[in-house]
Amino acid sequence: MDEPSLNFESMFMKIRPFSPLRPPNDLADVVASPPYDVIDSLEARRLAMGNPKSFLHINKPEIDLPEHVSLYDDAVYAKAKENFERFQQLGWLRRESQACVYLYRQSFQGHSQTGVVAVCHTEDYDRDVIKKHEKTLKKKEDDRTRHVATLRANAGPVFLMVRAQPDLKAYMREVEGGDPDVDFVSSDGVRHTVWTAPEPERIVREFGEIPVAYVADGHHRSASAARCSRDCALANPSHTGEEDYNWFLSVLFPEDDLQVLPYNRLVKGLGEQTPETLPAAIKAAGFAMKPVENGQPEAPGDIRMLLAGRWYQLMFPVPADADPVESLDVSVLQAHLLGPVLGIEDPRTDARIRFKGGYDCVSLLEQQVSQGKADLAFSLYPTRTEDIMAVADAGLIMPPKSTWFEPKLRSGLFVHTF
Repeated sequence: MDEPSLNFESMFMKIRPFSPLRPPNDLADVVASPPYDVIDSLEARRLAMGNPKSFLHINKPEIDLPEHVSLYDDAVYAKAKENFERFQQLGWLRRESQACVYLYRQSFQGHSQTGVVAVCHTEDYDRDVIKKHEKTLKKKEDDRTRHVATLRANAGPVFLMVRAQPDLKAYMREVEGGDPDVDFVSSDGVRHTVWTAPEPERIVREFGEIPVAYVADGHHRSASAARCSRDCALANPSHTGEEDYNWFLSVLFPEDDLQVLPYNRLVKGLGEQTPETLPAAIKAAGFAMKPVENGQPEAPGDIRMLLAGRWYQLMFPVPADADPVESLDVSVLQAHLLGPVLGIEDPRTDARIRFKGGYDCVSLLEQQVSQGKADLAFSLYPTRTEDIMAVADAGLIMPPKSTWFEPKLRSGLFVHTF
């Protein structure tokens, strides 16, 4: 279905309203599911048990196949398409009658964030108007590209952030003052609220004044959408750039609405060090080290280490001319301690290191060390949104496991088709 275009000539971002598939309002809490990439197949089977309406049957379709079937088997994509069609036939997903823009608010533990639900243009992704800070893995990107192409749909939204614009935020607050379409609390305690925004052209105009957006979460989803768009364009001799396959589902948040949570490190095995020799080795590597009462960093540059039941503060003198990646605490820790002192050269592959992100991280680190599941823990101050944007603006890549955005966007509340 071709949507009416509400684009305005601009060298900046392009967004537009769309006519999504949505669950009926009274089924939204039953259909909506976690994103495909935050749970494994076993957890997805558990969450969807007894709920044939769960969107997990579409974005984790292997749960409806025998456990021995590979995640990348042809049968998995065929099952996704079968389930997607069944949801529409049974009315669990219904087409909106007109093109709309929506607001989507998530609230949890005193924090609230509201984003604009619309579709963004893949050309903006390709020409870096939508900026990235992570590399994608080919296997994962191939999987999502095939999933998108098989369904002819974006089953999950890309989580984007933009620099805050006062006029846009003022309008969003006006809309939030009205009655919502959907308002429910998911099983993880997050409250999800959706409004259909009046005057969608007003939001489109506001985004026409925003020069760039940043992928906060969903690098594989956005890369896959862009790949699928290019494939469709090559197969269409009458391609114009306005076809639905050029657009992908997004939720765009003002960056000052967002919170980034800690992404911490646990280490099992000290390499050539011992608990007794490690402090001297850390100091020799250039860190100032002192005992502290807890593992909660207070600012960037404040790295906390749990060793032998005690917390220490580690501070490293980052050069003033360091680039945006070198200045990150995760980079400092890897380059000056984990690598040279503990011998963990590649955190992606070294089995001695694990990563824990999200809420209540400090208590979890303490538990893991006290139980002997780790010998050492590092608690980091969360990477800030301004740091992420600075890295992306410089055309650089964040180190692995640098950012943890929460709450996660629910899948199934909106589906963009082409």
